[in-house]
Amino acid sequence: MKIVMAVIKPFKLEEVRDALTAVGVHGLTVTEVKGYGRQKGHTEIYRGAEYAVSFLPKIKLEIAVADADVTRAIEAICTAARTGQIGDGKIFVSDIEHAVRIRTGETDDAAI
Repeated sequence: MKIVMAVIKPFKLEEVRDALTAVGVHGLTVTEVKGYGRQKGHTEIYRGAEYAVSFLPKIKLEIAVADADVTRAIEAICTAARTGQIGDGKIFVSDIEHAVRIRTGETDDAAI
């Protein structure tokens, strides 16, 4: 089992969710986060004054998937989240040692 963590632009959330559902990946956790990468934020003008926005709003997705579904999940996220502009995001994949569904007590792949 793996956990796929993706940081994407907020307006791409629905497209990514639809793409994951289409490839058979169900269930994800969404968190609103702020951060920056290579773009290091940007400047905006508010009431005539210029100010720097150091941390940009992003969406962090966490998806627990079986090992066999990792590649499909990553491809679906990349296709749906890509705009071709800087700041499209990143995907990280980590191992999950153990998972338990609280309601039924199912473990590991059955819990996903």
